[in-house]
Amino acid sequence: MTSVSTQRILSGMRPTGRLHLGNYVGALENWVRLQDAGWTNFHMVADWHMLTTGYEHTADLQQNIWDMVLDWLAAGLDPAKSVIFVQSAVKEHAELHLLLSMLVSKARLERIPTLKEQIKDLCLDEQTISYGHLGYSVLQAADILLYRPTHVPVGEDQVPHVELTRELARRFNHVYCQERAAVFPEPEAQLTAFARMLGLDGRRMSKSLKNAIMLAEEPAAIEKLVMSAYTDPKKLRKDDPGRPQADESDGHPGCVVWEYHRKFNSGEADAIAVECRAGRLGCVADKRRLAAVMTEALAPIRERRERWANDPDAVRDVLRDGTAKAREVARETMDLVRSAMGVKSVVEPS
Repeated sequence: MTSVSTQRILSGMRPTGRLHLGNYVGALENWVRLQDAGWTNFHMVADWHMLTTGYEHTADLQQNIWDMVLDWLAAGLDPAKSVIFVQSAVKEHAELHLLLSMLVSKARLERIPTLKEQIKDLCLDEQTISYGHLGYSVLQAADILLYRPTHVPVGEDQVPHVELTRELARRFNHVYCQERAAVFPEPEAQLTAFARMLGLDGRRMSKSLKNAIMLAEEPAAIEKLVMSAYTDPKKLRKDDPGRPQADESDGHPGCVVWEYHRKFNSGEADAIAVECRAGRLGCVADKRRLAAVMTEALAPIRERRERWANDPDAVRDVLRDGTAKAREVARETMDLVRSAMGVKSVVEPS
């Protein structure tokens, strides 16, 4: 296995614009924790991945990249500790994608669960799915392996992608590295501790479902949104016993307000659940308490975002510096790849 001097991660997001609390809880918070624990972090703006399902909609792409990077910095990613870069600015991603695509079958790609879900959601079939969409999991594998990380922080739905990445690493090392040191480590999937956050209506949090609280939301908006959150439809009056947790018998997903307390007010969450079940806590009072807690918890994020937004040159410097660092590692990896495969051009300097 290739030696890595420290534990290293590669993780990224498709740039869809401003981020919500689900993005923070599911990924960003963990990235910041790892960076502050001394890991080597590479964080990629996955702009090419936006093309796999939306190649005809690129008008807002650059603004979406900008807004997402601002939220990354606001959440606490430190450019002095984490490498923040744009995928399309590191052309080695495309080269490794091409080379790895030779090592995997079409049938294997068609078994990726998230691909099946996307095909269903987008009403596609074998006649309409694009070559790029079919192969996006190979591009994702190239994105990861290019930086030879030890771990990949992901949600449960992305674990099959990491497994494909591990398969491609093993396949490459077996085919090309039998008489030399392996080029690629087999990165491990690292699941986040609080992998999912409910939206305000009890479904998954999503901007498209209009049930999200944005990461740098203003205090007045937080209060308004929290007051609209789903609780327990059977708790009609303050003294009615409530159900903070999910109840599968009638499809109750659990009280969204209590779920948010668990995340942002963990010290009081158990006591709140007891009071709710006993009918001693009304939903309106509970929501007001939560809104105040969340406003305070998100204040440092709002403040950091405002500072970065007021200094666009500094943000551009972060991306330029991060992309330069990413290119350096990517070029080193591709030198190893080309050498192992025997495809280094005779016109290149030895």
